[in-house]
Amino acid sequence: MKSIILREIKSFFGSPIGYLVIAVFLISSGLFLWVFEGDYNILNSGFADLTPFFTLAPWILIFLIPAVTMRSFSDERKQGTLELLLTKPLSVWEIVNGKFFGSFLLIILAILPTLIYVKVISDLGSPEGNIDMGSTIGSYFGLLFLIASYSAIGIFTSTLSENQIVAFIIAVFLCFIFYFGFEGLSTLIPGQSGIISSLGMQYHFKSMSRGVIDTRDIIYFLSISIAFLSFTVYQLKSFKA
Repeated sequence: MKSIILREIKSFFGSPIGYLVIAVFLISSGLFLWVFEGDYNILNSGFADLTPFFTLAPWILIFLIPAVTMRSFSDERKQGTLELLLTKPLSVWEIVNGKFFGSFLLIILAILPTLIYVKVISDLGSPEGNIDMGSTIGSYFGLLFLIASYSAIGIFTSTLSENQIVAFIIAVFLCFIFYFGFEGLSTLIPGQSGIISSLGMQYHFKSMSRGVIDTRDIIYFLSISIAFLSFTVYQLKSFKA
């Protein structure tokens, strides 16, 4: 599995993709948080916290992560190298996990520079250092689990078509449904709003953003990730057969 992860990382940074992903995430989030006027502008919010960033990041990642994962298996199918990959002395699970962790680590590298925001906001606080670190740490943990779920969905959709654009569109759609779809649906059914919204990622991400790491939220995100990785393995085994 390690060889697959290294292969993925090298392929990302052997082309402009890796650098482009990091640059797009940092520039887009930076512009909304520090430059553009609006609800996400931290300087105009009057509060020394990163809530605008953690509100914005999941929406940027809905498009960014599928753009990273869309080539994972669709490119292998298009170039005819998937059969060769499946004949290697690796289990299908190891191949899938290698692809998954390769994409996951790339997005983590894009997130790491945003830790500078914590220092900046802490310095800007009145008094200095007046920032809710519990909420910030919880939000970063939630973002990690959200990235894992998005990546698992993207890896799965890359097995559905040889066309990377098709894989990208399906991944964006599924990520949107799982993040916001259930929350939106809950407003249409008032009597069951709590149950329906709890099926979505946004509900559990917001829960972790409060600074409380609940095992139910962790189990939810792990279940989503494992489920879509299992779907990916099933799909690949059908090609292998």
